[in-house]
Amino acid sequence: MSALPALQPRLETGARDAPRVMIVDSDRQARGMLAAYLSREGFRVTEVGNGRAMLTAASVGAVDLVVLEPSLPGEDGLALCRELRRRGDVSIVMLSAIASDTDRIVGLELGADDYLTKPCNPRELLARIRAVLRRVRLSQSLAQPVEAQIYRFEGWTLDVGRRQLLSPSRASVPVSGAQLILLQALVARPMKIVTRDMLNELVSSRRNAGPFGRSVDVQISRLRGRLGDNGLEPRMIKTVRFSGYVFSVPVEADSA
Repeated sequence: MSALPALQPRLETGARDAPRVMIVDSDRQARGMLAAYLSREGFRVTEVGNGRAMLTAASVGAVDLVVLEPSLPGEDGLALCRELRRRGDVSIVMLSAIASDTDRIVGLELGADDYLTKPCNPRELLARIRAVLRRVRLSQSLAQPVEAQIYRFEGWTLDVGRRQLLSPSRASVPVSGAQLILLQALVARPMKIVTRDMLNELVSSRRNAGPFGRSVDVQISRLRGRLGDNGLEPRMIKTVRFSGYVFSVPVEADSA
């Protein structure tokens, strides 16, 4: 890989709670047009023009997915793909002018989640990006829960056996059956996305959940209120756009 000067990434655009996509392409006009398109579709977008800038930008903030042009001038795009994969679980979609089966297969074997050839319809690339991110969310949501009788977090205690939520001052906080089920599902999977569909299924399958005529979102909002979690900037139960929720504080599980 040649020692090209690192280009400063352009400022990120898009909503703060949207998935973050990084576009890596030496063609300023092409990546600018793609960045504008993805931003309009609700993504946070960062543009860079070479591999060094990509690795620097990826190291200073969370990146959900990288759209990588592997034919960067003077650089080995496959090596960049391998390095990205080595650094973490970021998703990779290769967008290349090279259409040979061999290059596509090698790119996928080195860790790319998908491979498209230029020129391609932006709507197809958008569909592929969304499909990759859906697969990631699904794999995260299917993580095995931590089964326990008691969960502790931020001074709070959820006693599953007694169906009781205790505040940091040890006061019993009234919650509905549905809210208890939602909270247990979240604290049993800390730092993992739990989809709305999963939460709906968990609540509807429990006879002791009580009436559940309102949406999961409304019940989560009420649960945040019980926990004193700011609905505008929640610390504990965070919303993952288009997917579900994440319980984002450490949880201690006790089987006793």
